[in-house]
Amino acid sequence: MLLSRNRVAIPLLCGVGACCLLLYSGQARSTSQSGSDLQQTNVRSFPVIGVVQEIAEDRRTAVIAHEAITNYMRAMTMPFKVTSRSVLAGIQAGDRVSFRLQVTASESWIDHISKIGTAPTAAKDEASVQSPAVEPLKPRHPLLDYHFTNELGQAVSLGEFRGQALAITFFFTRCPIPDFCPRLSKNFEEASQKLRALPNAPTNWHFLSVTFDPDFDSPSVLKGYGEQHRYDPTHWSFLTGPADKIRELASQSDVTFQRDSAFFSHNFRTLIIDASGHLQMVFPTSGDLSEAITSEILKAAAVTNRAS
Repeated sequence: MLLSRNRVAIPLLCGVGACCLLLYSGQARSTSQSGSDLQQTNVRSFPVIGVVQEIAEDRRTAVIAHEAITNYMRAMTMPFKVTSRSVLAGIQAGDRVSFRLQVTASESWIDHISKIGTAPTAAKDEASVQSPAVEPLKPRHPLLDYHFTNELGQAVSLGEFRGQALAITFFFTRCPIPDFCPRLSKNFEEASQKLRALPNAPTNWHFLSVTFDPDFDSPSVLKGYGEQHRYDPTHWSFLTGPADKIRELASQSDVTFQRDSAFFSHNFRTLIIDASGHLQMVFPTSGDLSEAITSEILKAAAVTNRAS
């Protein structure tokens, strides 16, 4: 299978005679919204102090290790988006900053950022930040047959979805930022509604939302979360399991995460696997992707036999 130079492929869901678990490496998509686009009602504002860890090349996103945000969330390290590159003018990694976090029901951004000091930038411990390295996959990877647990308390293996178009993402139910994990789940909610509403729509598709917070996200918690998103269990499952198996599955999907107090710092991946078990598309962002996911699932469901 030929992928672009920015993609790394590792065999995940089965093709004919071989399993295909695929990886993708990509940069988070920058936002193109202007400040006026984000002026919405019911905006909550929080003053925040933190240390800048990294600024994206396009200067649309900054990773900041922030202190606890009163009445909102505990201290953690996470990426924040800005509405204009000018917001980060003069700011660099290692700066101790004050800023304002703006949150609506569907998104968040920061502004009014000011340097208030300098802090040493700790070297990243790759072993703790990234998922452990995984041995090159053999023709039939054990994860295909391993039984995770769904929101109904049922045993589910990835190999059971052979012949179905899949969309897979990773999340945790306690995520407090509306355009992070909640946006990933909203994408699946909206895409599933679009697919069910289409005339002559395919039925061989399924969404998988995998939690990387198994200590909290029990099947009953996941079921309640799914019901909030009006999920249909015949086409959308929420999976949990032992932490080591989830970490291994996340690593195979190029998802990195690290516990940060009660929450997690993590990147974003929504993988589209076609019905023959091959990677079709990966979205490395948490933005509004419902239309794109719907389109990709329709193409993925129509695939019947693709050579490896």
